[in-house]
Amino acid sequence: MNGAESLVRTLVDSGVELCITNPGTSEMHFVAALDKLQGMRCVLGLFEGVVTGAADGYYRMAGRPAATLLHLGPGLANGLANLHNAKKARSGIVNIVGDHATYHLAHDAPLSSDVAGVARPMSDWVHCTPNAQAVAAAGALAVQVACTPPGRIATLILPADAAWSEAAAPARAAAAPVRETVTLSAVEGAAAALRSGARCALLLGGIGVREPALTLAGRIAARTGCAVLSEFNSARIERGAGRVVTQRIPYVVDAALAMLREFEHIVLVGAKPPVGFFAYPGKPSLLAPAQCAFSTLASVEQDIVGALQALADALQAATVPPAHVAARVAPVRPEGPLTLDGIAAVIGALLPEQAIVVDESISSGRGLAGPTQHAPPHDWLTSMGGSIGYGLPVAVGAALACPQRKVIALEGDGSAMYTLQALWTMARESLDVVVVVFANRAYQILRGEFANVGAGAPGQRATDMLTLDRPALDWCALARAHGLPAAQATDLGGFARELGRALAGDGPCLIELLMA
Repeated sequence: MNGAESLVRTLVDSGVELCITNPGTSEMHFVAALDKLQGMRCVLGLFEGVVTGAADGYYRMAGRPAATLLHLGPGLANGLANLHNAKKARSGIVNIVGDHATYHLAHDAPLSSDVAGVARPMSDWVHCTPNAQAVAAAGALAVQVACTPPGRIATLILPADAAWSEAAAPARAAAAPVRETVTLSAVEGAAAALRSGARCALLLGGIGVREPALTLAGRIAARTGCAVLSEFNSARIERGAGRVVTQRIPYVVDAALAMLREFEHIVLVGAKPPVGFFAYPGKPSLLAPAQCAFSTLASVEQDIVGALQALADALQAATVPPAHVAARVAPVRPEGPLTLDGIAAVIGALLPEQAIVVDESISSGRGLAGPTQHAPPHDWLTSMGGSIGYGLPVAVGAALACPQRKVIALEGDGSAMYTLQALWTMARESLDVVVVVFANRAYQILRGEFANVGAGAPGQRATDMLTLDRPALDWCALARAHGLPAAQATDLGGFARELGRALAGDGPCLIELLMA
């Protein structure tokens, strides 16, 4: 048994069932081991950002790590943007990164690089296996790290000679540590704040925006009258009829300041004090008013559900019916020109039960929350790290994790161009993903940001850097070239027809919304 075979068997024995790959020469023994051994599904991505983003989406929905296979330092570097997003989302991933044979490194071949140095900023754990005998133990530890709550990025560097040389027997990952229980003083502090009569809010993050934490937060709100907020970015929030509605802190600084200005105390539950996405001249970085106090009930790594249960018990709220529960309301499907409000209403009207929505619609999607909160129960995934090109790969990973559920990817046209190779993987794997592209033919968010930072009015050269015309992107042609059926909608009625048709079918497809 060589090192590659030992590592694959270790991964499988440790519960890793999926490897998303973009290999090169140094990884061929690992590819051969994947081919030879049973128990690991292998999925090819045509760009490393698709590979790492898909692993992020898989963890968000499956709750267990996938492995990636990447080619040396440059291949890893191509995947870093979505590893950044995954790290911010606290997704567990096991990266297997090939490297030159140890004796070859001294000769400074063209692809030689500091692989560990490339990996470190976007990894929680980096290790280079010195030889084949050490591969299995290192692989088992990588899986344990990736499974450590709430999820971590483990990067294992596999030199080619460690892959092809005779190796030790496979290993099995030890059980990951459990979430730490919060202290009694944290519970008592939060309870005291909520009893104080001050205008309070629970600010939820991590698994705090999923069941059963949401119901517990709703019970606490019903008992105390506090607001229930959520961070603007959520790795996975459970929404829809029958679930407690959270108020999402807006992206736009002025809107966030207006929402938060009334609060005197915010209890953090898996969340951090809210800050602006960027700094803007003359505007604060911290979004809560200066007089607002904060207390931490639980960090994102701790036992959030247990903490909320303890807080509900302390407040005698454990059996109180939760507040802010969304009722089922079917929005009326509007007709007429494509508008952002109308698009949101169509999505809210047609969203199927247990759908997974991956949202990278950027500026076009900010109005989606209201019309969809009364739709059937669903999951909503957003970018935690803000690096563009997350949406299509995460949709791939979500569909791999939950093949029985419909995945809807809401994409800006500029964002989709970063990782459009994900469309090919959707087609090859017959993934049940509906891609909706908001084709406004511009980096619309940057037009707004140009004004927000006080840069003045854009001239022709600046405008050219903020628009996607000359030539306009043809998303139906791009989709078909990658193997997806596609349709274009130019009004709300057409969008409703195409979305209904897509949701009724199986397999991937794309709808281009041609915005005015």
